[in-house]
Amino acid sequence: MVGLERFLIAFLALLAICKTPWADEKLLDASQLKMFVDELPDMPKIKGYDVVNGDHVPKSLIIGMFHKKWKFHRDIPATPVFAYGTSRHTATVPGPTIEAVHGIGTHVSWRNHLPSKHILPWDPTIPTAIPSTKEGVPTVVHLHGGIHEPESDGHSESWFTRNFKQRGPTWTKKKYHYHNIQHPGTLWYHDHAMGLTRVNLLAGLIGAYVIRQPDLEVPLGLPYDDEFDRPLVVFDRGFRVDGSIFMNSTGNNPTIHPQWQPEYFGDAIIVNGKAWPYMIVRRRKYRFRIINASNARFFKFYFTDNLTFIHVASDSAYHERPVTLKEMVLAPSEIANVVVDFSKSKSNSAILANDAPYPYPSGDPVNEANSKVMKFIISTHHEVDESRIPEKLIKYPSSSSSDASPVAHTRYIALYEYTSNVDEPTHLYINGKPYEAPATEMPKVGSSEIWYVINLTEDNHPLHIHLGLFVVLDQTELAKEDEFKDCMLKYNDAIKCHVSKYARGKKVLVPAHERGWKNVYKMMPGYVTKILVRFSFIHSNESYPFDATSKPGYVYHCHILDHEDNVMMRPLKLIA
Repeated sequence: MVGLERFLIAFLALLAICKTPWADEKLLDASQLKMFVDELPDMPKIKGYDVVNGDHVPKSLIIGMFHKKWKFHRDIPATPVFAYGTSRHTATVPGPTIEAVHGIGTHVSWRNHLPSKHILPWDPTIPTAIPSTKEGVPTVVHLHGGIHEPESDGHSESWFTRNFKQRGPTWTKKKYHYHNIQHPGTLWYHDHAMGLTRVNLLAGLIGAYVIRQPDLEVPLGLPYDDEFDRPLVVFDRGFRVDGSIFMNSTGNNPTIHPQWQPEYFGDAIIVNGKAWPYMIVRRRKYRFRIINASNARFFKFYFTDNLTFIHVASDSAYHERPVTLKEMVLAPSEIANVVVDFSKSKSNSAILANDAPYPYPSGDPVNEANSKVMKFIISTHHEVDESRIPEKLIKYPSSSSSDASPVAHTRYIALYEYTSNVDEPTHLYINGKPYEAPATEMPKVGSSEIWYVINLTEDNHPLHIHLGLFVVLDQTELAKEDEFKDCMLKYNDAIKCHVSKYARGKKVLVPAHERGWKNVYKMMPGYVTKILVRFSFIHSNESYPFDATSKPGYVYHCHILDHEDNVMMRPLKLIA
């Protein structure tokens, strides 16, 4: 009876999708839009703390999710979106930047004010949060890069609909607690509902979150104030001529999955809610916290006038030393914290450009539209700049440090893609297991582990681990990959298939700017990536101030959202 009920729910949902006029509407040709006509917005800021008698104290916030219209470009009609904000009127895409202070807790009540039906097509044939009433848009917020209790992690099955009318099986509470005791850095928050992450983020449910530690960061001398320290939330979208977001409503295997596609790409490149914006800058140093909030698009960023990036932090953690780059690749959900010195420019403008194939790394080359990101218009006036680039930043224990924790366990994590008889992807698994299979990764709180991530697919998968931080040690090509893959498909056991015998091809050095602590990394196709994962703080020996072993636990997954939803994600259960 349960199986029949699930089938009927899926059938009715599919029927609703099929009745929509999406497929009949005309698409907007992004190449016909004029670039650099909208000024880059600075998203609203919300302080995640109060100040009482000069001291920082915890604060409670109420942030809602609202259905409204948003202007992505001067010449695109207003677009229906889902947006985060303290009210419908103030809600934005991306949402407000939440600024927290190290050591001061932030409590957030996330409120769902969304309509009964989604504004985008979704596929009920993949594991999906479907309310029993078939009404309401399930949502749940994950703070990406946050170190906090499982109940506040935004577990995929802890979803809820408007006014908490319907709740997922692991839902526990209305107010989330972010301790902010971890190292300072850039995080971002986004939806994480089971099977709906890709469509909820496409609809607009994303935003930046910054943990500041002034006593540690200000002495570094980097740009650190509102004017010269700016989050840039970058993503791609496609539109119809009426301004609505385009998402293909027909799957690549429609007889199996009527709507699901393996990757979403749009030709319009959006930064802080505007397509190809411009920013007027002074001839001095600026700091940009660049967040790739795309579903599947990788970016290879570079400047057209030979300006460089001074890379000071990756994901949520500072480097030990700054690294100067002419270009950098950023996978979906990765964060690059960079300084750009516009005083070095020999012209009065610079274009931030992109040259990453899609899908990455062996897909189509960029076109005129998606090869441009934004334009900087540089003041002609030279000025005194008191910010600086220090020789040293912040040193955390690493895999080679004597104070690093001993390795408690070694794991093999295999990434699989399965195809139909016409060689089109049908689903993706980690270790050959569906999401609902019992947890097999059960690290001990406070431990460090070695993971060998074996990518048996043709795609580069940005692997994200909730709670844990990791250092990438090396990447080694698989020799006789097809032979090894055949064995893995048969036995699903890296040791039995003698992975060490095959992992002996060329080694790829980890780039200097990616050798620090990360929470997501690019797993190259046909390679074994060795990472050291740590389930404790990296900046101190303090224990977590919460029970990391409590339900519903955590997850780890590919951060190409279309893969995560179907269903390249596995439970991660910590033990004492």
